[in-house]
Amino acid sequence: MIDPVIFLQLFLVFLIIGLFTFGGGYAMLSLIQTQVVSAHSWLTESAFTDIVAISQMTPGPVGINCATYVGYEVARSAGGSHIVGILGSMTATVAVVLPSFLIVLTIVRFYTKFKDNKIFEGVMGWLRPAVVGLIGAAAVILMINVSWSGPSPDVSVVADNFPDWTSWALFAAATIASLFFKVGPIPIIIAGGVLGLLIY
Repeated sequence: MIDPVIFLQLFLVFLIIGLFTFGGGYAMLSLIQTQVVSAHSWLTESAFTDIVAISQMTPGPVGINCATYVGYEVARSAGGSHIVGILGSMTATVAVVLPSFLIVLTIVRFYTKFKDNKIFEGVMGWLRPAVVGLIGAAAVILMINVSWSGPSPDVSVVADNFPDWTSWALFAAATIASLFFKVGPIPIIIAGGVLGLLIY
C-alpha cells in the first residue's frame, strides 16, 4: 500500500519549483534535478537524464513534461499501480503549473499599466541573466554528474553522465547538424533514436 504522504510531498516540491522558476522549462530542469535526485533521492541521475530526454521528445513544455514523468515514476517506485502512477503525474503537473497560472491570472490585467515602469523594467533586466544561468546549469547537469560527497566535505567528485564515447559522438553529430547544416529537431531526434537502437 502506497503512503499517501508521497502525494503531498510531490505536490509541495513541484509547487515550490513552479513558484520559483523563471525562464521556462529548461530553467526548471536544474531545480527539478536538485529536488528529485539530490534532496529526496526519488530518482537516480541516470533515470532523471532519461526522463529529460523523453520530455524533450514529447509535445509540450519540457519542464511540465518532466514533472509529469517524474510524478509517475515516483508514485510507481513508492509501490503504486499504473493508476496510482497516473495520479502521481497529475499531482506533479498540477502543482508545477498552478503558481504560473495564478500569477499570470493576477498580473495580466495590470501588465499594460506596469510594462513601462522603471522598477518593473529593472526587475526584468536582472531576471534575464539569471534565466540564462539556469538554462546553462541544466545543460551542465545533463552532461556531468557532480557529487559533493567526495572523500572529504571540501572535495567534489565529477563523473561523466554520458555512458561512453559513442554518446559524445552522437551529441557532437547532433550539435553540428543543428548549428552548421540547419537540420531541424525532428530529423535529429529520429536519427538519434534509430542510431541509439542500433548501437545499444
